[in-house]
Amino acid sequence: METKQDIRKKVFALRKAADPAQIVRMSRQIKEQLISTAAWKKARWIYAYMDCKHEVMTGEILEEAWKQGKRTAVPRVTGADLVFYEITSAGQCENGYFGILEPPETLPAASCEDALLLVPGVAFDKDLHRVGYGKGFYDRYFSVHQEHIKAALAFSWQIFDQVPWEANDISPDFLITESGLIGK
Repeated sequence: METKQDIRKKVFALRKAADPAQIVRMSRQIKEQLISTAAWKKARWIYAYMDCKHEVMTGEILEEAWKQGKRTAVPRVTGADLVFYEITSAGQCENGYFGILEPPETLPAASCEDALLLVPGVAFDKDLHRVGYGKGFYDRYFSVHQEHIKAALAFSWQIFDQVPWEANDISPDFLITESGLIGK
């Protein structure tokens, strides 16, 4: 099995080489699949990441959430942790940790059971194991906030037969690619 570092190098190279128009097209396909899930329909809150460097784009997902009257929150890195803050427009965000857009520290999002949390990742496998970016932000958040339904968003080229994982890694509940849904 490849190491997490080897997988990261491989996926980062694929992301860097990806055609921006293809990223937009596949992100829209993922959005359409996401908004048709029961988890999306049930959620009153959408906790999303702010995409960067050819990740699955979340801007149109946030727009759809606002259009449907859902509340939204995005993370801000605070020390070794993620704290989600409510936003009502992407324009509220500013450059933050590693140049990723972050919300202002104004309205901390209430932790609630009717939230759907959109999970980024470098790579996944069909058993829903996740290779993140290596800092453990999401695993620490998941360990404290177990009430959220977790939906990972990834392009099909981020799915491997098997990825390394550890006992403290927390998997998403399901995964959506432009090719379909994996999991529940």
